[in-house]
Amino acid sequence: MAKKAIVGEKLGMTQVWDDDNKVVPVTALRVTPVRVVRLRTPERDGYSALQVTYGRRDARKLSKPMAGQYAAAGVDPGVKLLELRLEDVGDYEVGQELTAELFTPGELVDVTAVSKGKGFAGAMKRHGFGGQPASHGAHRVHRKPGSVGQCATPARVFKGSRMAGRMGAERVTTLNLEVVRADADQQVVLVRGAVPGPRGGLVIVRDAVKAGVARGGAA
Repeated sequence: MAKKAIVGEKLGMTQVWDDDNKVVPVTALRVTPVRVVRLRTPERDGYSALQVTYGRRDARKLSKPMAGQYAAAGVDPGVKLLELRLEDVGDYEVGQELTAELFTPGELVDVTAVSKGKGFAGAMKRHGFGGQPASHGAHRVHRKPGSVGQCATPARVFKGSRMAGRMGAERVTTLNLEVVRADADQQVVLVRGAVPGPRGGLVIVRDAVKAGVARGGAA
């Protein structure tokens, strides 16, 4: 399980040059400082996590239970409350601010976000089906999935069969992305490669839990 995490916003992709003058595609993440509102501990809650908030929100627009949580912690109300599951929260305290300094260049991180919604998609786009023949009598069935089951036995379509349906808008985690730069003054972290979700989308950045694990599970 991750040992540290932070919340950010996807700004988009760009490119930078490394020490060997090679182009590196990166995703820019704006990491607004998050404030710790509550510590979840195994003794009291059964698991370890940080309850954090970010941004600023008018206290008059909060419900009484929500306002009570912020008041008990002595933390200014934020846009949203999030829980970040961690291995141990003993090194954190209520009211602490977490910034981009949490991560260092060269470190591997896992980035979680909600992927772009692609609407209703067919079996070829959604599952990579090959479709039907392009000729030899095929008539207006070129992108259809084909047979979905048997006849009298079992006389039904099995649950979980891959078919057309809504695609995207799912929680996705991209593993082992390298931190290229972490600028606390600009509140920006650059990670190598692509990150799920649209520009402006919320992302959660954690230290990589499978760093150094090769294919097949060998370290």
